[in-house]
Amino acid sequence: MRVAAADAAGIALILVLVPSFASGCHTPRTEAYAPGLGEIMSLTQMRHSKLWFAGQAENWALADYELDELEEGFADAARFHPTHKGAPRPLTDLIPEFTVPPLQSLRAAVADQDASAFVAAYDSLTSSCNGCHQAAGFSFNVVSRPTANPYSNQQFRPEP
Repeated sequence: MRVAAADAAGIALILVLVPSFASGCHTPRTEAYAPGLGEIMSLTQMRHSKLWFAGQAENWALADYELDELEEGFADAARFHPTHKGAPRPLTDLIPEFTVPPLQSLRAAVADQDASAFVAAYDSLTSSCNGCHQAAGFSFNVVSRPTANPYSNQQFRPEP
């Protein structure tokens, strides 16, 4: 079977263009993705809320898990955003200053399975979050105890 000269030229053109086009579609990223501070804080808000409902249900395993996630989120905020627009001090200073003491109190309350100590430590964390927001110049962002559970698809009571 013979290939006409025009067909051969067309095939040659396709063989030249396809690899070039394909390589242009898959340009590798030169920098890694870094979540925005708002993204991290939105997840922090979710964890803060879930922590409350876990503590109220005395699901200490879930409360411990949410504490781990909160600490991870605070560490990510400081790592990805050591400074933030308008904040007079670095977040690498503010975040630990405001979060470490109440998180330690929460850890103790969860380890002791002490519901009343949990409430006090949770309120202290909430107050500390607001203190950090004020110190960073974001006092308009006020955190509070959740009043309704938005997670109707999660059971907070511990399994029997």
